[in-house]
Amino acid sequence: MAESLSGYRIFYEVANCKNISRAASQLYISQPAISKSIQKLEEQLGAKLFIRSSKGVLLTPEGQMLYETVQEAFSSLDSGIERLRQRVSMGMGSLRIGVSSTLCKHTLLPYLTEFTRREPNVSLSITTGSSRETLSLIEEYKVDVGLVGKPERMDDITFEPETCIQDCFVAAPDYLKRLNQDRIGKDQILSRATVMMLNEENMTRLYIDDFLRRRQIRIRETLDISDMDLLISFAKLGIGVAAVIRNFVEEDLANHVLVELPLPGGRTIPSREIGFAYKKNHLQNPALVKFLALKKELQ
Repeated sequence: MAESLSGYRIFYEVANCKNISRAASQLYISQPAISKSIQKLEEQLGAKLFIRSSKGVLLTPEGQMLYETVQEAFSSLDSGIERLRQRVSMGMGSLRIGVSSTLCKHTLLPYLTEFTRREPNVSLSITTGSSRETLSLIEEYKVDVGLVGKPERMDDITFEPETCIQDCFVAAPDYLKRLNQDRIGKDQILSRATVMMLNEENMTRLYIDDFLRRRQIRIRETLDISDMDLLISFAKLGIGVAAVIRNFVEEDLANHVLVELPLPGGRTIPSREIGFAYKKNHLQNPALVKFLALKKELQ
C-alpha cells in the first residue's frame, strides 16, 4: 500500500471525477500519466477497474469494491491529518516518562503537577519500572525521558542531574529492642538481622551490594522486595532491617518511627545522583523541551 499510495490516490480521483481529463486537471498531472498509473494498478491487482467510453469512465464491480475500501482509508487518513494539525495549532502533544514508583512519588510528582497546570493539552503517560528498565525503554524509544539513577555508562544518553540520594539501613525501634535482648552489638546487627533489600537486578541493590562487598560487610539473610515504599512499610512494621534511600525516610527518622543503623567501622554508603535521562534526538519533541525547561526553572 505504501509503495502505491499515489496510484491509489489517482484511482480515487478518477473514480470521483468519472473522467480522466478532469482528474488530470484536479491532480495537476498529464492524462497519459494517469492512464499509465491506472494500468499499473490493474496489473498489480489482476483486475479491471474501469470501463472506458467516449463519455468517460465507469467503475467495474471490482473497481467499486476497491473504491469503497480506498474511500474509507483516505477518509480516515484525512481525518487523522486534520486532528494532527489541530493538535499542533493548539500546542497539544505527548510526553512519555519512565520512572520508579518511589521516585515518581518523592521527586517527579511536583514537576508533573506544575507541568500539567501549564500544559493542559499535553498528553502524559507514565511507565513505572526500575532505573535499568527505564534506561532500556529510552534506548528502545518507548519513553521520551526517564528519572533514573545515574548510569555508569551513558553512551548516547544525556543525563541532567536532579539531586543526590543517600542509601542507608533502617529499622523500627521495637525490632532493635528484640535484637538487643540477644546482646547483639551495633556492628553485628547486619550480620544477625533479617535484611530487606530491593530485588537483585535493581540498580540500587547492585550499588549497595557492591559497597558491602568492597567493605567486606557480611549480611546473614536477605529478603528481596520489589518496591522501595514496601521496604519502608515493612521496616516500620518491625519485620527486619531495610536498605532504603535516606531522603525518603527523613520524617520517619526525625519522629523516631525508624532508626538509622551505623555500619561497621563507622562507614557510610557514598551518595549517588539521580536525574533525568534522554536521547538528544528526543528533543525534537516540543513537550519534552518544555518539561526540561520547567524542571530547570523549578530546581
